[in-house]
Amino acid sequence: MSATTTTSAAVSTPPDRTELEAQLERFRAELTGYSYRMLGSSFEAEDAVQETMIRAWRALDKFDGRSSLRSWVYRIATNVCIDALNGRKRRAVPMDFGGPSEPRAENLREPLPDDTWLEPMPDARVTPSGSDPADTAVARESIRLAFVAALQHLPPKQRVVLILREVLCWKAAEVAELLGTSVASVNSALQRARATLDDRGIGEADEAASSPPPEEHVELLAKYVAAFESYDMQALVALLHEDAEQNMPPLELWLKGRDDILAWMLGPGAACRGSRMLPTFANGAPAFGQYRLHPDGVHRPWGLQVLRIEGDRIAGISTFLDAKLFEFFGLPMELPPGS
Repeated sequence: MSATTTTSAAVSTPPDRTELEAQLERFRAELTGYSYRMLGSSFEAEDAVQETMIRAWRALDKFDGRSSLRSWVYRIATNVCIDALNGRKRRAVPMDFGGPSEPRAENLREPLPDDTWLEPMPDARVTPSGSDPADTAVARESIRLAFVAALQHLPPKQRVVLILREVLCWKAAEVAELLGTSVASVNSALQRARATLDDRGIGEADEAASSPPPEEHVELLAKYVAAFESYDMQALVALLHEDAEQNMPPLELWLKGRDDILAWMLGPGAACRGSRMLPTFANGAPAFGQYRLHPDGVHRPWGLQVLRIEGDRIAGISTFLDAKLFEFFGLPMELPPGS
């Protein structure tokens, strides 16, 4: 072999930028899921991924291929998310603020600011089209509301470690390299994060993580929609667990138990009579866009309901009272009369 041949063989071919850009785009869905788990906000997660992509595109010519493109872009996404979390309060669910409320109108208080609350995430935005069913199941399980809410109790770097190690199955050495720390430090952070989640009732055997996929609850969901649209609250609460919970961010109020939920829906919540429901999926669970009837006969967005199902009953109803979510979930902004 000549000296010329040896030299040319030793020089690695730089990655093709066009192909790298295509690969980056293929990471968008999983980066959205990662950013959502970190931030607890669907809208902020979208912004974080866009910022990640912009930073990656600008720096792409410097990528030399010595690490995987996936590790490289996750490092960028991690820095974006940690920057976003600096100096910010964690996002919460109503149950974080105290015990359940009595189902009385006087317990309604002024809504807390939007950035107080955990937000729902459409399944479709974190599940790549054509992805392996096993990957889809993992993506759904790891964005369930209870799990993402528990993550918000972790310091940012513990969130990074737990998500990368437990959800995305990175090796400790890979996480240590991304964070610029030691394997021992990563293992310690993971141990503390697990302890916090155990305290929140989110362990490896968490019920939510092993519940059937939402498509398996067709009959239960059909009964729920029929009861809600006909406003047969007796039939609806019969579908609930005895200690079911209902919450409605941005309202601090939340209810526990079938009797209190029934009293609320027949009392202050009776304005929901005449609503219509459109199905979707959020946070690995069945969800519905709830449209309230207006005097002009048009149904308009009221709240996005995300259901938690355990066994053959509904254990939780989280209704996010934010019309912006309807467009984000691809739901129409009105349902004309007779449609």
